[in-house]
Amino acid sequence: MFVRRMRASLRGWGGVGAMAVGCALALAFVLLLPLTQSRGEGGQGEGLGGPGLATGSPAKADDCTDSQAQNETWSPSGADGSTIDAIKARTGAKRKLIVGVDQNSYRWGYRNPNNSDAELEGFDIDLVHRIAQDILGDPNAVQFKAIPTSQRIPAIQDGRVDMVVRTMTINCDRLKDVAFSAPYFKTGQQVLAPKSSSITGYNGTLAHKKICTAAGSTAYAKLDADRKSGKLVASADISTTVPNQLDCLVRLQLGEVDAVVTDGALAASQAAQDPTVELKGAPFTTEYYGVAMKKDATDLVRRVNQILVEYRADGWQASYDKWLSATLGGDSAASKPATPQYLRSS
Repeated sequence: MFVRRMRASLRGWGGVGAMAVGCALALAFVLLLPLTQSRGEGGQGEGLGGPGLATGSPAKADDCTDSQAQNETWSPSGADGSTIDAIKARTGAKRKLIVGVDQNSYRWGYRNPNNSDAELEGFDIDLVHRIAQDILGDPNAVQFKAIPTSQRIPAIQDGRVDMVVRTMTINCDRLKDVAFSAPYFKTGQQVLAPKSSSITGYNGTLAHKKICTAAGSTAYAKLDADRKSGKLVASADISTTVPNQLDCLVRLQLGEVDAVVTDGALAASQAAQDPTVELKGAPFTTEYYGVAMKKDATDLVRRVNQILVEYRADGWQASYDKWLSATLGGDSAASKPATPQYLRSS
């Protein structure tokens, strides 16, 4: 990427002024995707499960614990319902699946300046194309909407998007506001810091350090809860939050913060962009990414879960090998979620 090539011409943490200009140019480039604000046209409602599939509802969010939140979803079905019918009823150029994504998370959802059209690509983007292929018969029948981390849930609730596929962790608090598919990726929170830093992980070396997280992220929620409970050293400064995760990397490069806390899968990609930073310590949480949709879009949730059953068997590994093996390693076993409980025989 542009940031990586530009960083290669700098040494260590010198050239801060040049770095600031370079980062500004890089961010200006990746933010070219139009942030259209038209509302989604799909009506919402309950769908019907296919023949022979379980029809029981997921447990209430009030009964949820984060350790089993990834199972709080609807059983798979290939049947259409009111939500999917409304998506299919769109005509002409509007007959597209409207999906909230990231456009600056390297290897997940980003614009590659080395491609002639600078189209969005990455692991999340591959999944979006697979969903569009199944529902609309065309992998390119997608309207991408770039949304910041903090706007993922509002974009769904306001009907601006049909779903969000944006490295979004399934947890109990979010299940109160949106519905999630079964998990499609397993990760955990990790610390990212300069290689020369004295920070060694999520421990006492974070004392008196400034830590950056994305607003509305599980990383910030974890840090806030841990500092209140005493699990995180009290002198750690967690006040720096940004709209998009890449902004934390820029703050780190400019020396405005000492460390970044984010999902290890994202942190590994950021380390690949900048050879002067690295992951510090092991993951200190276990989290699962899911596709987020409106709470009452039951038929759409079921359909996405059916797609994921097929994608896990044919497509997931190829996408991992293409986008993530270089940063997370060739063995994908730690990143592929276990079979959700709803898929097991009762």
